[in-house]
Amino acid sequence: MTGLRTIADSKRAFHAAFPYVIPSLYRRTADELLVELHLLSHQTQFKSNALFAVGLRQVFTAFTKGYRPADHLPELFDALCSCNGFNAQQLNSVAEGSEKAVAGHSMEEVQTWLQAKGDGAPEPLASGLADLAGEQFHYSRLMAVGLFSLLSSAQGVESQDPEELCKTTHSIGEQIGLSRPRLEKDLNLYRSNLEKMAQAVELMEETLASERRKRERQASESKQTQD
Repeated sequence: MTGLRTIADSKRAFHAAFPYVIPSLYRRTADELLVELHLLSHQTQFKSNALFAVGLRQVFTAFTKGYRPADHLPELFDALCSCNGFNAQQLNSVAEGSEKAVAGHSMEEVQTWLQAKGDGAPEPLASGLADLAGEQFHYSRLMAVGLFSLLSSAQGVESQDPEELCKTTHSIGEQIGLSRPRLEKDLNLYRSNLEKMAQAVELMEETLASERRKRERQASESKQTQD
């Protein structure tokens, strides 16, 4: 995908494609995704599939919540992908199509499609899971998140306990060739970091709101003094 490109090459390409200052709260997310995609681009057994596409988009969306300005987000995602040889538009298309293919179908149907590695599933989910049928493929923690996200989109899941959904994800992941210990570790870390990020975003928004009220109060007091 990217030949012998080094991490420094990828970072230079990223900054050329996204010449904006990233707010400190989101800098770690951008750095980690850039490095992760860089490493995956050098894995000969790695192939982009539906689980990867859904997981990448889910992680990016979840960990950039509250990002300002919001209209920079498509450029940021595109830069993270393109600097490592990935096609952001194609990945978004596969992710959106796979999630739409699952929506409205029962958990049982989705499980059957996943266990059959796409056989019988609607497109683009079917072709997006076809590579899992091979004997070997390179695992990414984004695949774990993608699997969890797809199952979360199934009909009736909103009433299911999150812990039970995680167990179902572990079980199905193992059946399709993913390492159960790694699945459990990666999903636990993802959920923990997601909770921490949500708290950080909430704190940031409260701080900004407090500063805005303070400025408004000061402006009002200044106006009253002038009057």
